[in-house]
Amino acid sequence: MNPTRPPSPPTTPAVALAQASKHADTVREVADTVGREAFVVVGMGWNPSVGRARRLLEAAGHRHAYLGYGNYLAGWRKRLAIKLWSGWPTFPQVFVHGRLVGGASDLKLLIESGELARLVAAGRA
Repeated sequence: MNPTRPPSPPTTPAVALAQASKHADTVREVADTVGREAFVVVGMGWNPSVGRARRLLEAAGHRHAYLGYGNYLAGWRKRLAIKLWSGWPTFPQVFVHGRLVGGASDLKLLIESGELARLVAAGRA
């Protein structure tokens, strides 16, 4: 099975402008950090999966940048803008050398399979 997602519907110029401008500063902060740092975890307070992802990276010897946006009760608009930008529906969002690798469970699988080491080696090349 090859899961595919239909393309986003066409928009009017006004909608495109609104999409691009909603929390653009937050999205720019995440994009700039992802472009600059080897390891980035984007998350939110009170979410145990965010802490799990951070601990997994630390245990593997990888320093990371952390960007936190609110918690379950606050900051949802900024987090929604980040989700729309990345295309990933949950937090944390873990990036390795600019590539979104998923969340905490995905990161754990990458570490266990040795794929994270290959991504790191490829990112340094």
